[in-house]
Amino acid sequence: MDRGNRTARVAWVASLALLLLSLAACAGTGVSVPADVPAPAPEDDAHADEPPPVARADGPQPVARADGPPPVAREFRGVWIAAVSNLDWPSAPGLSPDSQRAELVAMFDRARELGLNAVVLHVRPAADALYPSELEPWSAYLTGEQGRAPDPWYDPLEFAVREAHARGLELHAWFNPYRAWHPSNPGEIAATHISRTNPELVKRYGSYLWMDPGEDAVRQRSVEVVADVVRRYDIDGVHIDDYFYPYRERGPDGRELDFPDSASYARYRAAGGTLGRSDWRRENVDRYVREMYEAVKRIKPWVKVGISPIGTWRPNVHPQIRGFDAYEQIYADSRKWFLEGTLDYMVPQLYWPIARTDVSFPVMLDWWAQQNPHGRGLYAGLIPGNVSIDAAGRGWHGDEIIGQIYITRGHPGSDGHVHFRMGSLMPRSAFTPIQGANRLPAARIDSIRSRQARVQARRDSMTAKMMTETYAYPALTPAMPWLDDEPPAPPSAARNGRGLTLRAPGGEPVRQLVVQARWTDGSWTTEIIPAGTARWNIGSRYGVSGEPVEVWVSSVDRAGNQSEPVRVEDSSG
Repeated sequence: MDRGNRTARVAWVASLALLLLSLAACAGTGVSVPADVPAPAPEDDAHADEPPPVARADGPQPVARADGPPPVAREFRGVWIAAVSNLDWPSAPGLSPDSQRAELVAMFDRARELGLNAVVLHVRPAADALYPSELEPWSAYLTGEQGRAPDPWYDPLEFAVREAHARGLELHAWFNPYRAWHPSNPGEIAATHISRTNPELVKRYGSYLWMDPGEDAVRQRSVEVVADVVRRYDIDGVHIDDYFYPYRERGPDGRELDFPDSASYARYRAAGGTLGRSDWRRENVDRYVREMYEAVKRIKPWVKVGISPIGTWRPNVHPQIRGFDAYEQIYADSRKWFLEGTLDYMVPQLYWPIARTDVSFPVMLDWWAQQNPHGRGLYAGLIPGNVSIDAAGRGWHGDEIIGQIYITRGHPGSDGHVHFRMGSLMPRSAFTPIQGANRLPAARIDSIRSRQARVQARRDSMTAKMMTETYAYPALTPAMPWLDDEPPAPPSAARNGRGLTLRAPGGEPVRQLVVQARWTDGSWTTEIIPAGTARWNIGSRYGVSGEPVEVWVSSVDRAGNQSEPVRVEDSSG
């Protein structure tokens, strides 16, 4: 951390101390952050080699430079869309392709409506595929039967990439590297599944099946699965979650079960290996991370690689960091990957409230920011699914998540956040079905429905604030100059009053165009639109009236580099 960032961090800690004092009075009520808590402003850029500090992501928009428009805010605003257990998409196994497409479009539209700029889509939940693959069978979460293609046939991932980009959203493909079967998987295991074709590589552990990370063939296969998707699809990123070695299971006697990898470890030792079993397991995961990252960069250097570990690397690295030991329990040395720079962004899952003292959200965020010598992206994993209420009236309020967003914005080493998960951000036209409702008394059903309504009211209040306050102004995803630091050419544009005709520049592909306008009252609007947009009505997303005084356009490439803005003169006279 350079001197400027240390200064900014001190300012952030001071601002945070004032925030936490304001939380003390409401910690017992479950209200963790007042709705009107301002975002602490960073004093310095997170990375010394990036351009000067950009706009605040929550507005108001800053004053323009003397020679052009104001800088565009930078913030990764993502959301996970989970396929496992049909948590988000598809909502149930075996839906028709039309229903699947409609659900996904509704989620992308919602992400755009909320002001997000990236989706993290689950494509490999358990050695299966939500896209056509010669390496793994179709996922039963998609079609209801593992190995069965959609009927009528279509490519869900190709569709998802196209629809996300059409809405100006990045799409990051989310893979589980080792999980081979989940208990929620409907139906039978396909003959083409790895547990059938290569049973020696798969171990039963508790109620799950896992590929053995100690087998070279497993590592190579999981790298190739990612590489195959990178080659064939125009994705923006590759995303790995927190499942490496499995979380510990217990046997019938209540004792923890050890993962059954004695055979692969014995072969390692017989070949001259000297590492103890725990260190060997960590090295297996480290090799996967390194080789997967290198494979992606060989194919498409601009594709971003991110990992989302559980938030506690190890307990007791700080007095306010307790709990799970990912280093020893699932053999994930996520801090090492940050220190080595074998990823482009990290999303630690910081699923704790701000005011909690033993696992403190702001302390965790600050600790992770200090483990980042290469200046990679740091995006906090947030959990709006915890915005809920139980029978006793306890639970998170939506202002907890809003407050966490402001804390990430105020930290000089933080670049954004990702929400787990899409279902928690969707409006509800109908309540979630109640399992076993036909066996419950009417009073019990009424009680459940009442609680569901109160939960949804809290979440609706949260998402309303996101749209009108937290994400009221658009943001570009953070640039990654270590991938590419050459800005693209600006677009061509012609203007007639509020109408723009646009053409993306030739040469290097661009993802987005930026339209910025100054109005008669001196205010500026910024609109980020897909690169393929040919015509645009300036200010249409803001409902402003009148004619803009000046208009500037720029282009943004796949690594997030923005061209110099060019002024577009009005030809209408």
